[in-house]
Amino acid sequence: MELIGSTMTATYARPKTSHFLPAISTMASSYRSTLPALAANPSANQWRTNGYYKTGSAIPSLASAHRENLDLVRAKTMFYPSNRTALTTRYTPDDWYKSNQSNYRESESSRNSAERLRRDTMRLMQDKDQLTRRTQEHTSKNIGERLNDIVFWRSELSHEIDNMVTEIATLTEVKRRLERALAETEGPLQVSQECLYHREKRMSIDLVHDGVEKDLIREVEVIKSCQERMRRHLDRAIAQLASNRAAQHELERDMSDKVTAQRIDDRCHHLRNTSDGIGYYRGIDRLDPSLSLPDSWSKFTDDNILLSQSERASSHKLRDEIEVLLNTTSNEMWNQFNNVNVAFTNRISETADAKNSLQTHLAKTLQEIFQTEMLVDSLKRALRDKECPLKVAQTRLEERTRRPNVELCRDNPHHRLVGEVREIEDTIQKLQERLAEAEHTLQTLVKTKVTLEHDLSVKANSLFLDQEKCMSMRKSFPSTPRLVGYA
Repeated sequence: MELIGSTMTATYARPKTSHFLPAISTMASSYRSTLPALAANPSANQWRTNGYYKTGSAIPSLASAHRENLDLVRAKTMFYPSNRTALTTRYTPDDWYKSNQSNYRESESSRNSAERLRRDTMRLMQDKDQLTRRTQEHTSKNIGERLNDIVFWRSELSHEIDNMVTEIATLTEVKRRLERALAETEGPLQVSQECLYHREKRMSIDLVHDGVEKDLIREVEVIKSCQERMRRHLDRAIAQLASNRAAQHELERDMSDKVTAQRIDDRCHHLRNTSDGIGYYRGIDRLDPSLSLPDSWSKFTDDNILLSQSERASSHKLRDEIEVLLNTTSNEMWNQFNNVNVAFTNRISETADAKNSLQTHLAKTLQEIFQTEMLVDSLKRALRDKECPLKVAQTRLEERTRRPNVELCRDNPHHRLVGEVREIEDTIQKLQERLAEAEHTLQTLVKTKVTLEHDLSVKANSLFLDQEKCMSMRKSFPSTPRLVGYA
C-alpha cells in the first residue's frame, strides 16, 4: 500500500509549479498512459489515497486481502514512472471546487481593489486638475493686478517726467537769460569804469570830485551789486538744474525698470499651457531674488514722484525769484544810467564807435562761446545716446547668463557682445575726453572774452582821450530786454 502511494518522480518529469492545481501536461499524461493490465481489472484502475485505506476497518476482509495481493503484484510488475506521476498528482473534487472558489474570490477581490483604486485615482486626478486650474487662474489674476499697478505707476511717472522735462527746459531758458543778462552787465560796468578812468585824466582845475564822478562811482557799485546777485542766483540755478536732472534720472530709471517689469509680467500673464517657450526651471521656486515688498515698491516710486514734485516747486520758486531779480537789476541800472547821462549829454557821439567796436568783438566771442556750448551739448547728447546701446549689450549678456546647464556656452554671440560692450565703453571714454577738451576750450573762450572786453575797453579809451569819450561809451548801454536776458 505504501509502495503505491509513495511519490516517485522520473528523471524526465516536469518541475513542480507554484499553482494550486497540477500542470495540464501532467494531468494529460495520466489519461494517455492507461495500461492494459489495469484496463483488464477495473477495480484495480481506481485510485485511492492512503487516507482512504486508513479510514477503513482495522480487520481486513476477504476483498481487501484480494486487493492487497493484486496491489503487490501490480507493484512488482508495473513500474512506469508516467503512471505513478499521474496518480500522485490527482486531487479530490472538493479540492478542485475549493480551488475554483478561491480563484473566484481572489479575482473578485482584485477587481474590487482595482475598481476602488481607479475611482479614487480618477477623483484625485480631477481634484488636482481643478486645483491646478484654480491656482493658475488665481496666479494669472494676481499678475494682471500687478500689471494694473505697474501701468498706474507708469502713467504717474510719465506725467511727472513730462512735467520735470518742461520745468528743466524752462529753468534752463531762464538760466540762459540770466547768463546773458550777467554778460550784458559787463559792458555797462566797463563803460562806467572807463568813464572814471578818463575823468582821472583830467588835469588842473577840472580834476574835481563832482556830481558826475559821484554818479559814476554809484553806478559802478550798482552794477557790481547786480552782478553779485545774478551770480548767486546763477549758482542756485545750476545747482537746481543738477537736482532736477537727478530727480529726472531717478524717474526715468524707475520708468525703465517698470517698462521692463511690465514687459516680463505681460508675457507671464499671457503664458498658457499651450504657449511656446515654457519649460522646467528646477529649483527656481527656492530662489528669491526679490529686493522689495509691495509696500516698499510703491513707496519707492511715490518717494521719487514726491521728490520730483518738491524739486519742481523749488525750481518754480527760483524762476520767479530770477524774473524779479532781472527786472529789479534792469530798473536799477537803467535809473542810475540815466542819472549819469544827465551830466554827459555832450559826450555821446565820440564814444559810439568805440562801443560798437567793443560790441563787435564781444559778439564774435559770444558766438564762439555759444557754438562751443552747442558742441558741449552735442557731446553730452552723444554720451546719452550711447547709454541705451550699452544697456542693451549688457542686458543681453546678463540675460544670457540665465541659460541653463550646458546651454551657458561661451559662443560667438557671447564674444561679440563682450566686444560690443568694450567698444561702446571705449567710445564713451573718447567722447568724455573730447567733452573735457570742449569744456576746457569753453572756459578758455570765456576767459578770452573777459580779457578781450577789458583789452578793447582799454583800446577804446586809448583811441578816445577826449572829454566826450565817456558819454560816447555810455550810448551803448544795453536795452531793457537785453538786461533781462532776451537776445
